[in-house]
Amino acid sequence: MTRSARSAGLLLFRQGPAGLQVLLAHPGGPFWARRDAGAWTIPKGEIGSGEDPLAAACREFEEETGFRPHGPFLPLGEVRQKAGKTVLAWAWEGDLDASRARSHTFVIEWRPRSGRRMEVPEADRCEWFGVAAAREKLNAAQVALLDRLEALLRDARP
Repeated sequence: MTRSARSAGLLLFRQGPAGLQVLLAHPGGPFWARRDAGAWTIPKGEIGSGEDPLAAACREFEEETGFRPHGPFLPLGEVRQKAGKTVLAWAWEGDLDASRARSHTFVIEWRPRSGRRMEVPEADRCEWFGVAAAREKLNAAQVALLDRLEALLRDARP
């Protein structure tokens, strides 16, 4: 398995009067600009060679949101996305102002083979969603992470 075939990410959640909500990130760049349903993701990214997956998940969360995560972290296991990438995930409870999220940027060639390069954010925005809306927004494979989070929270109730 190549390094790029494995990613790690964090699913931030909060519970309140509006019920369970999760923070999702919308990928940046022109390819994703007009995509919504099924395009959103948990903040995640590649696991570096020899890097601890949870450390990678925390690093990627900070790179894509500008906020430093803090545990405790609840393991959600892994999912395999349609293109074959495996995503290892953890959940953590907290709150942040999604409108203040700021992502690192990277350079892409757009349109492919055009020679034109542009700088784009890894995530162009983050938003809080209730679980029902998150199921529609998320990459289809990552919906299983919501199911696992709900099960963990249900099992943790006194």
